[in-house]
Amino acid sequence: MLLPCALLAALLAAGHAGVLFYVPRDSEVSAAGELSDPLCVRSWFVAARKQRASQFVSLILPGAARSLVQVELVLLPALVFDFIPANPCCSLPCQNRGVCMTTGFDRYECDCTRTGYYGENCTTPEFFTWLKLILKPTPNTVHYILTHFKGVWNIINNISFLRDTIMRYVLTSRSHLIDSPPTYNSDYSYKSWEAYSNLSYYTRSLPPVGHDCPTPMGVKGKKELPDSKLIVEKFLLRRKFIPDPQGTNVMFTFFAQHFTHQFFKTDHKKGPGFTKAYGHGVDLNHIYGETLERQLKLRLRKDGKLKYQMIDGEMYPPTVKDTQAEMIYPPHVPEHLQFSVGQEVFGLVPGLMMYATIWLREHNRVCDVLKQEHPEWDDEQLFQTTRLILIGETIKIVIEDYVQHLSGYHFKLKFDPELLFNQRFQYQNRIAAEFNTLYHWHPLLPDTFQIHNQEYTFQQFLYNNSIMLEHGLSHMVKSFSKQSAGRVAGGKNVPAAVQKVAKASIDQSRQMRYQSLNEYRKRFMLKPFKSFEELTGEKEMAAELEELYGDIDAMELYPGLLVEKPRPGAIFGETMVEIGAPFSLKGLMGNTICSPEYWKPSTFGGKVGFEIINTASLQKLICNNVKGCPFTAFHVLNPEPTEATINVSTSNTAMEDINPTLLLKEQSAEL
Repeated sequence: MLLPCALLAALLAAGHAGVLFYVPRDSEVSAAGELSDPLCVRSWFVAARKQRASQFVSLILPGAARSLVQVELVLLPALVFDFIPANPCCSLPCQNRGVCMTTGFDRYECDCTRTGYYGENCTTPEFFTWLKLILKPTPNTVHYILTHFKGVWNIINNISFLRDTIMRYVLTSRSHLIDSPPTYNSDYSYKSWEAYSNLSYYTRSLPPVGHDCPTPMGVKGKKELPDSKLIVEKFLLRRKFIPDPQGTNVMFTFFAQHFTHQFFKTDHKKGPGFTKAYGHGVDLNHIYGETLERQLKLRLRKDGKLKYQMIDGEMYPPTVKDTQAEMIYPPHVPEHLQFSVGQEVFGLVPGLMMYATIWLREHNRVCDVLKQEHPEWDDEQLFQTTRLILIGETIKIVIEDYVQHLSGYHFKLKFDPELLFNQRFQYQNRIAAEFNTLYHWHPLLPDTFQIHNQEYTFQQFLYNNSIMLEHGLSHMVKSFSKQSAGRVAGGKNVPAAVQKVAKASIDQSRQMRYQSLNEYRKRFMLKPFKSFEELTGEKEMAAELEELYGDIDAMELYPGLLVEKPRPGAIFGETMVEIGAPFSLKGLMGNTICSPEYWKPSTFGGKVGFEIINTASLQKLICNNVKGCPFTAFHVLNPEPTEATINVSTSNTAMEDINPTLLLKEQSAEL
């Protein structure tokens, strides 16, 4: 069959498989034997690569075959050689956030604009950049200073001017590492209106590796990445529970899951590069629902409140039957235990439903406070203002309790939007796919869950809201506050029950064509690792990783984050903190309520509402909504003398029939 080049390109774009021989016509070949229109050839070559066809496109150069003057489509089973040169940007030549742009098939230019560097590959620092590099301490040095010298930091924490100055620097230095507005997504490796305006995509901090690059990491490493199942089993899977030396507890673990699943909501029908959380930040859709339709089903339509039910004198979420707001439950879960909340997957484990219940109670409590202050307000204004107050409470708790604990700093972090009012700062945010990936902290999960002298396996814990009713929130808070969470970095600490989720994280990263761990380190101003041994801090895993990947510059992002050597006495390695912190702080402080237009008492119903935000804490949230005001924190509390723990793992319960791999349902893959 004789076809023109353009038609070949269309066939490939439509998914045609086969070996394609392009034999140039005389009119397409110069006297020197060069192609006059190589662009068309390359277009259908790239189209074939995008379709991941088992055969490749081959170019038959003229030579002695000049008499062949047609374009011919031949279907052959054999693999043939390929003469098309790789995209010159595949080697990632542009450094220091320079942008690579092709100028022909084998040439490129680096755009060094506003990077502080110049030269062919943006490697020569300008004077002030050089001076900054000389004076700036390394991230590990800064971390050491902030986690030592407690006496000095106690003094600084009590001097408002010094504390505000340092906090302002923390916020700006971290936030400015995040591109705003967003630049790339998983389908656009160059700046485009689509990458900016289409909210259904996660953004990307680095563009995807090109389809036409020689290796999955550009030009480094092997032609194929190692089997993801092998990576999980060899380097990530837990042999024995490793507790976090920083003292993180299970109360923190479930807060992290509950909090992040308002903005990590991958749309698996579209693909891992897409999200269903169009708010891209802290909007509390996990409490109120991601659509107006779901929100209205969950609302009481009176006094601004959410629907609820009273059980033994305490407030709990309503059932699915009461709201008609769908949730994900296996068929055997009794109707009266199918609680209905904003996030459809929160019936998965009682720890998530515990936090959903606490925030339900807090919403309705704040509505009562506002109703007393504003008896003239209708249901809608009470609801909307309460939602803004809870957003403020959440951000304050996350910065001053959650991030404070993770940092290990003696410096006291502060939530004060006014610190940024005179700074260059944009009040918008776009969740990055890489942020979603690095937040897969499954090693936090313990092997079993201990509540009020009873121990539950994963199998018994899943989809078992009866645990929450049996023990009550008070005992759950007390127990989770005392139970250790796992260390995240260092490798070999992912529980067997969620190993398929870890594998999915790697597979989805590959589908989105992430660049290497070292490229992300450079993107966030860190020095690249020079060897696998430097990455892991030991020899055995390093040697095995080198055998599988071949080059430290081909090490993948997600496995690299989990096997990285932890900082001394810490839960994470350097990379997790230095990449995660900018995403986190930009997302929190870029929230609309933190802007000068919103951050004023009238936005929150006056001084009373503003005071609720400014005095919020994890402990206060628990005291206001859990009977007995149990003492809590995000670090392990000393256990009180109790009776011996009862292991209920052999008890006869319907939950025993649940397979732990239910945790891996596509809809809840991020969990």
